[in-house]
Amino acid sequence: MLESYVTPILMSYVNRYIKNLKPSDLQLSLWGGDVVLSKLELKLDVLEQELKLPFTFLSGHIHELRIHVPWTKLGSEPVVITINTMECILKLKDGAQDDHESCGSSSTTRSTTESTKTSVRPRRIQQATPDSDLPPGYVQSLIWRVVNNVNIVINNLILKYVEDDIVLSVNITSAECYTVDEFWDRAFMDISATDMVLRKVINFSDCTVCLDKRNASGKIEFYQDPLLYKCSFRTRLHFTYDNLNSKLPSIIKIHTLVESLKLSITDQQLPMFIRIMQLGIALYYGEIGSFKDGENEDSVCHTKDVLGNISGLEDEIGHDMQYVSPESYVQQDDDQQQGWVSWAWSFVPAIVGNDDEEGDSAGMDDETAMNQHKSPTVKDPVVSIGFYCTKATITFKLTEMQAESSYYSPQKVKSKEIIRWEQEGTTVEVLMRGGPFFDCQIGFVGCQALCLKGIMGIKDFEENMNRTDAEAYFFSCGENLSTKGMTYLTNSLFDYRSPENNGIHADFILDAAAHKEMYTEIAGMQRFGAFYMDYLYTMESTGGKGSGNQTEIPSMKIEDLGNVREMSTKSLIIGPLSLRLDSSAVHRIMKMITCALEHEYEPYSKSKQDFVDGTKAMPSSEEISVLDEYIPTRITNFTILKCTVTIPMAEFNLLCHLLPIIMGQKSPSGFLNTTSLQPLRPLP
Repeated sequence: MLESYVTPILMSYVNRYIKNLKPSDLQLSLWGGDVVLSKLELKLDVLEQELKLPFTFLSGHIHELRIHVPWTKLGSEPVVITINTMECILKLKDGAQDDHESCGSSSTTRSTTESTKTSVRPRRIQQATPDSDLPPGYVQSLIWRVVNNVNIVINNLILKYVEDDIVLSVNITSAECYTVDEFWDRAFMDISATDMVLRKVINFSDCTVCLDKRNASGKIEFYQDPLLYKCSFRTRLHFTYDNLNSKLPSIIKIHTLVESLKLSITDQQLPMFIRIMQLGIALYYGEIGSFKDGENEDSVCHTKDVLGNISGLEDEIGHDMQYVSPESYVQQDDDQQQGWVSWAWSFVPAIVGNDDEEGDSAGMDDETAMNQHKSPTVKDPVVSIGFYCTKATITFKLTEMQAESSYYSPQKVKSKEIIRWEQEGTTVEVLMRGGPFFDCQIGFVGCQALCLKGIMGIKDFEENMNRTDAEAYFFSCGENLSTKGMTYLTNSLFDYRSPENNGIHADFILDAAAHKEMYTEIAGMQRFGAFYMDYLYTMESTGGKGSGNQTEIPSMKIEDLGNVREMSTKSLIIGPLSLRLDSSAVHRIMKMITCALEHEYEPYSKSKQDFVDGTKAMPSSEEISVLDEYIPTRITNFTILKCTVTIPMAEFNLLCHLLPIIMGQKSPSGFLNTTSLQPLRPLP
């Protein structure tokens, strides 16, 4: 009965991303209730085409895949998909070579998809015939209940990124995604007319991030300390729909909470870490990884192919089962390049249409129904993304090679902590609606920096120096989390007072004037106390087709963009801070700067010289005054409420000798072991 409807859905996804699968064997195993597949190779070209990331997959495989389908309790127990040991290796695309490869993989993917569709669809039609007496509404609702309650468990997820001599690896021991109820407890839920909300939780256990350097042969000679070691965090997802006819949630909230985040960076990892940060900035500004013309069409075709097997059920059950495709909510011209954010909409759950909508469209011919389907414009959903961290520390270490007693024993890396940054109550929130509105707020309650142990032979903070812990702190800002409270979680999915946790519809401020009225400097300091940043970007149309309506701007044509006004406002507020620049702090900061500059990495993008055509006539003053109204405006406000800087006399009057050591040069023999390096207290 139900096997003939649910099995094709599962088979279409599994066969889509995994190589060399026999649909007949997979089908028989699914009907038995359990499937176990071992040593699977992923279809890398399909992943690249669908994810649309500026990376290419070097390898990808799954050690074991388990699928459990409770056929007897399909309406009350979830389908569980378990992946044991999944490893993927990525690298940045290399321009023309990868462009050629992407074209080849595009054709391969299309041919693979077509063969999959032709091989699977006729078999489903034959299977569906004996069960045609089932009520279509029941089958449709049951399928969506199954899809909304699928549990995904990944044990031992390994992701690696390689670039030049950099090897960045992420290892997650366990990750599980499941559906929850209004109290965020595991449950079997469904979307109904009374509660049009879908909630999910993703738990990540023991996340370890390593950053190592490889040699010319690609091998890692010395493994550095992990950047992040066994960190656990959880993510809550909240999808709100306007009605049962909605094919896309009107509000999407994805919030992540980390209780303790302990980062560790060595002097050899610091240049590589900065390189990774520069990669993220270059991707954000589109300096690398931009998509070429013609890829939009391929993306739409591939998304149709993914859902093609499922949409074949429309003919079987005589029912218009609608699935979301990116073209229904991404309104772009064929020539326009799209970023790698829009692909994420295809992973958002959708609601199928009700019987009334199907009844109205049943009497129409295909051409009329198609034109009516394309005519309405779908509003962009409100997306809220948040990251919250209770306590975070960043420790900088110096490394040195230590040889073993035996001559043939390999050398080991020994590290020593010299400086640490501590931070409490961190919040990063992003609110956006399409392209015309984007807001990012960053803040934290308190922070401080302290010196640890000795550095370069000077025992300034060793146990035998009789210094108190308070002397080690040279920077402090903000308040303590115990006195401030949990204000950094305000209105998040982890705040019990938030509207979503009390069954209330959340309201968002999507107007620039109202936003500036609400989120002022005083409000930011009351919530955080140490640091607050608010970056607001708006795009308004003052004339033409999208006049006065921000949501219609993405669908405007190129010739209508002359009446668009862009503005960004960035406000940075720093609370009361205290800074003491003593010798110990100055030496450590200089050493960090020196380590950060010790690299030979080429920049991701080089500035191009502006070409000025001297033959063109200069615009008149009247034309310039007209254009001034539509020039993008950027405003930056920087405020420091109270700042105290203390510069004491040098405690170590040895900077002339330490500076070469700080800059990486060798020190004179025997100099650092003399008693003259003891700290010299300044006179009162």
